[in-house]
Order: sequence, then C-alpha cells, then structure tokens
Amino acid sequence: MDRELIIKSGASGVEIALLEDRTLVEFHRESTDSDFNVGDIYLGNITKINPGLNAAFVDVGHQKDAFLHYTDLSPNIKSLVKFTNIIRSGDKGPVFLDGFKYEPEIVKTGKINTAISRKYPLLVQILKEPISTKGPRLTCEISIAGRYMVLTPFNNTVGVSKKIQSQEERNRLARLIESIKPRNFGVVIRTNAEKMGVAELHADMKSLTEKWELMVKTLAGKKAPAIILSEVDRTSGFLRDMLNESFSRIVTDDKDLAQDLKASVARIAKGKENIVAFHQGKAPLFDAFGVTKQIKSSFGKSVTMRSGAYLVIEHTEALHVVDVNSGYKVGAGTDQDANALNVNLEAAHEISRQLRLRDIGGIIIVDFIDMKSPDHKKQLYNVMKDAMSLDRARHTVLPLSKFGLLQITRQRVRPEVSISTTEVCPACNGSGEIGPGILVIDNIERDLEKLMLTPIAGKLSLKVHPFIGAYLCKGILSQQVKWFRKYRKWIYIASDNNFQMVEYHFFDKNEEEIQIEKAEVAPV
Repeated sequence: MDRELIIKSGASGVEIALLEDRTLVEFHRESTDSDFNVGDIYLGNITKINPGLNAAFVDVGHQKDAFLHYTDLSPNIKSLVKFTNIIRSGDKGPVFLDGFKYEPEIVKTGKINTAISRKYPLLVQILKEPISTKGPRLTCEISIAGRYMVLTPFNNTVGVSKKIQSQEERNRLARLIESIKPRNFGVVIRTNAEKMGVAELHADMKSLTEKWELMVKTLAGKKAPAIILSEVDRTSGFLRDMLNESFSRIVTDDKDLAQDLKASVARIAKGKENIVAFHQGKAPLFDAFGVTKQIKSSFGKSVTMRSGAYLVIEHTEALHVVDVNSGYKVGAGTDQDANALNVNLEAAHEISRQLRLRDIGGIIIVDFIDMKSPDHKKQLYNVMKDAMSLDRARHTVLPLSKFGLLQITRQRVRPEVSISTTEVCPACNGSGEIGPGILVIDNIERDLEKLMLTPIAGKLSLKVHPFIGAYLCKGILSQQVKWFRKYRKWIYIASDNNFQMVEYHFFDKNEEEIQIEKAEVAPV
C-alpha cells in the first residue's frame, strides 16, 4: 500500500492529510493554540472528590475541571504522590527510582477518598482531550511514548505488543529491553520494535530516559496547575507511530518544517530522508494532491459511493448512526439479495474509512440493507472486520444482530473532526442576490482604480475564477497588459477553482487580502 503524508502549514496551525493509494483516509488539524493534547503530563490541583462517582475533579488549567476516575489511578498512586512531593520540596530525590522506597499498592476495588486527598497536588496525564462540554479525562498511570517502546515509571514489568506474533522475537525483545531499562521502570514494547537491532532500541530508550529527567527537573518547585512534560506535536507523532516501508512520500509547503521533518525521518528511519519534499508548485498543496476535493466530498451528512449508493451519518450525544442506502442506479438487472450484498460490502469499506477520516469514537450503529442469507451476513461481518483492521484506534466489531444492525465501539481520545462542506456564497454573502455577472470586469476595474489611488509597495495580485482569469490574460493586448500600460504596475493574476464566477480578491506582497469597501448597488 502506497502511503503519503501531506502537511499544510499556516498561521493558524497545521493540517495533516494521510493518503493511502491516493485516497484520503485520515485528516487532522493541529491548532497552534491547542493547549491540551493526549499524552501531556500536568501537575494538577484536586478541587473535589466525589465518592458517589468514585472519582475526583482536577484543575489542570482548563476552563472545566478534568475528570479522574478511580480505575485510572495507578496501583502505585501513593508512591507517585510521595515521589512528586519529594521532588517539589527541593530535596534531591532518586531521579531514576533506584533507591526510592515504594508505598503499598492500592486495591482495584477501593474508594478514591482512601487513595488521594486534596492536601497535595497530583501528577496526571491527559487520557482524552476536552470533548464537547466535558473537560479532559486524566490518568495517573504515567507513561512516556517513544518510537519503539513506552516507558512506564513505578512499574517493573516488560510487556510486548500482541501484534508481534513470533514467540522467538517476543522473547528476544523482552530479554534485550530487560537488560537496558532503568530499575523500577516498566516498558511496553511497541509493534514497530519488531526485528529492530540493539542500537535502535538503545537510542529510543536513551531518548525516553532523557524526557523523564527533563520532567523531574521541571517538576522541582512547580506550583499547580502547570504543564510538566508536553507530548510531541501531532505531525511528529504521526511520523513516530506510522512511518514504515510503505510510506513513500511526505510533502509540506513549509520550508522550515520540511527541514525539521527530514531531521525527524533521519532519526526514525535512517536513509529515508529523501521521502520528505518541499512543495513549490503554483497550485495550493492540498489542491495539487486532490485533498481539497476529497475533503469536500467526504464530509457532511450524506456520503456518496462510486456505485451510486450512499451513507447517511447522524450524530447524537450517546452514539453515532450510519444508514446505508442503495442508489436508484444500483444493481440494475440483478436479484435483490445479491444487490444488497454488493452495496453492503462497498459500504463496509467506506464506513471504515469514514470512521478514521472523521475520527468518530464511542458507539457506532450501522443499519445495513436487509439480507436474508446467513452466509451473506457472515461475509459482510468478516469484510467489516478486515476493513477496520487498518484502523490504529482500539475498536470492537460485533456480528450483525437479528435486526440487521452492526455495532462498533471505537476509542475516542480527541474531538471528532467536523468540517462543514456548505459555504456562504461569497458573491452575495448569503443574501441570495448578486450584481449582474456581465459587470464583473467593470467591478474589478473600479476596485483596481480605487487601489491605485494609494501607493502599493511590492507585488499586487488578483485572484479570480479560472474563466475570468483566462479572459483577463487572453491575447497580446490582454486586459492585464492594458492595466500595466495604464497604471505602470504589473497585476499578477491567479486562478482558483474554489471561487464563484463573480468572486475576486486582491492580495498584497505578503499574500494578505486587501480589503476594499464595496459600493452598495441599488436594486433595479
């Protein structure tokens, strides 16, 4: 499978598109002002302990208190609290827990008011980002993720990913990690570690222990609430977790980011730096790779498939519902059950893609087209499971019920990706009325003349619909040339497929739009 990572950088943040065989399967937005990311470690203040919920509410700096349930406390929570207090007090504590004396473990069925109190600040990690009206979900089982392993303090066990099936390889990795890990630290060996050598694993372990040292250093003297260790940004996280031999290309439109990505790739997969490219084409990055078009066609309430069948996706507070519908052209001349099977099989692949693309989590109910044959139902269930196997999020797919419904549960750690595919008409601003199209050139001329009354330094460009752009640039004595003769300044003309026919905008040398006060046109 051919994988491409397309990274669009802007002032407001980074947009990341993952393509598999040129098909958009994941889309993520990383805002520059995002304060709470999964994996971030905070020093929080316990504001309330609720015995009825067997949970506590913790202030980590979010507008709503974060939620911490008893089941998300580490068995060594008392040791964690003790270690935190030692470091914060300024005493030179055992950074690597060699001589640290552990406190007794708590029981799984205990009460939260016996495990923690409001007396001391608590070291916590973001388990789920703030979603809807809820604050972040927390855990006290601190972990630091690397490329090949996850470091877990206050835990002396070594675990191996279940996806590594060879028992010989599992034993090799377990013995190797046991020999290089710090004492009183646990390690979870990730799938990426399979067949990796000592040098790569040792370098990853060194990186993780350096992060732990940084965290301990930052913790000293800190007052809650405060961030102690920030998880890597989502771009680096993607590279860390997903880069493999099938990754063929990483493209970005930010020169500095391209250099950083090359350095990251060199650390993660030496020799593959050339897969990182800086986009220099005239077309916007997402347009050049067909991402914009796929976003427009893939988000929204209704999603049409190639055969003409379509999905209707609805959301409620408790769950998500997907309804599969056959289009009027589907299955002409075939029997009903075979037609239903074909539509359902196509829908299964599209549904698995939509769950990844929108990052839908929680409970998902799929209403497939009714099928009578038990063999067809079993085939559909197997295809749905295979399609979901590419999903990195933890999930469970249950067989079809007697009502023809299929239930999926999918891990949710971030808010769902929601993109509105409808647009306010830029020509009328939602009023439903626009000026006559025949006057668009005259309107551009009028606004240009108004601009020329004020001195404009550097490049001046005009962005229009492709049809208008072709007209303005056509011929030796084009309108563009006439403007140059008249104003003694070259007006650069760019076309944008997303523009409406009568839409146009002027931009300065910094590619920032020049706002022009529009004259009101009296209705005829």
